[in-house]
Amino acid sequence: MKKDCTSFFIESRSFCLILILSLLSTLLLGQNDEVIYKEKKNGFYQDSILPSIEAFESQYKPDEKKTYLSLDFSNKEFPTEIKKYSQYWHNQPLSQGATGTCWCYSGTSLFESEIYRTSGKEIKLSEMYFVYYEYIERAKAFVQLRGNIYFEQGSEANAVPKLMKLYGAVPLTAYSGKLKGQEFHNHGPLMKELKTYLASVKSSDDWNEKQIVSTFKSILNHYMGEPPASFTFNEKEYSPAEFLSDVLKFNPDDYFSFMSTKSLPYNQKGELVEPDNWWHNDDYYNVELSDFMIIFKNAIKNGYSLSFCGDVSEPGYDRYAEVGIIPTFDIPSEYINADSRELRINNNSTTDDHCMHIVGYMEDNGVWWFLIKDSSSSGFDGPTKGYRYIHEDYFKLKILTILVHKYGAMDVLDKIIK
Repeated sequence: MKKDCTSFFIESRSFCLILILSLLSTLLLGQNDEVIYKEKKNGFYQDSILPSIEAFESQYKPDEKKTYLSLDFSNKEFPTEIKKYSQYWHNQPLSQGATGTCWCYSGTSLFESEIYRTSGKEIKLSEMYFVYYEYIERAKAFVQLRGNIYFEQGSEANAVPKLMKLYGAVPLTAYSGKLKGQEFHNHGPLMKELKTYLASVKSSDDWNEKQIVSTFKSILNHYMGEPPASFTFNEKEYSPAEFLSDVLKFNPDDYFSFMSTKSLPYNQKGELVEPDNWWHNDDYYNVELSDFMIIFKNAIKNGYSLSFCGDVSEPGYDRYAEVGIIPTFDIPSEYINADSRELRINNNSTTDDHCMHIVGYMEDNGVWWFLIKDSSSSGFDGPTKGYRYIHEDYFKLKILTILVHKYGAMDVLDKIIK
């Protein structure tokens, strides 16, 4: 539906005001971030993942050369020396391959670090075990809602504790989610077959949940292999539920989700309105932006790493420089607040397109930078493979959600939970 003239005028006026403020700030403060167009170059995805897919499945198609809008990063310096960051134990970054499963890599990595924090155990969990059962849960929801759900690969990091409670957990050694000879995950063909099947279910109006779940498992087993009902770990046999309770000794209910939006009352739970929140989870604590940033800083400073999800499709977010900043031509730092944040959420220029794991931080002349573990293919294009360095302004303006242990957010929770 087209917008009426009044709405168009109001939105245009808001945009012009922001542009004017940005220009004035640039003139007055002498800031000179510049925008340029860059040609997309081959990276880890084109050089490593796609050739592997070609060898395994014979369907490699090189990307067309395109340009994209970017901050001019030349002649700029950023704190990208990983040794300067205070870090917490984490498993080394892994590529999610050609999948949209960053939510699981982010959440799983958080819990691996938390297991180490609480027990000292260095354990690598299977991401694809959770992904497998996420697809099963979606199949059930598809039946219950008669096909009226968002069915893609994306989800939220807090799906991991939800799935842990339902299905337990397994180590990577027990389930890789890859077939023999497969180097990287590729869920394109899998999703195509699942969607084709669900379309036939909907067209035939045959809503037999038991049969649909059974067919789903057959398709998933073909592309990912079947998850184990039991496995051996450290010379002892466990079921996934026993592994969670007896080895990991992990309570998924200790982890809370947070967001910050003016569209809902503060200091109450609400729904994250995003397609990837396909199950309409409304357990997100909605907090003021100042409290949102307090959670990031206090948690990581006090020993709790965090999973987060937000927007990474920005001109100040660069795969080669490995940094995420907000350029002055977007909005000057002093104008980043709850209103400028909400404008971008409302007009969909801020979306939830990636989840990652904060594993360290540094303070540089009163400014915070966060060390990020990244599973995306572009995260392996820079010098420190699988890591990024993100300025606090980026979190303030463009990051939508946090998943963290309750004690990491206690300063904020104490004001909410009496």
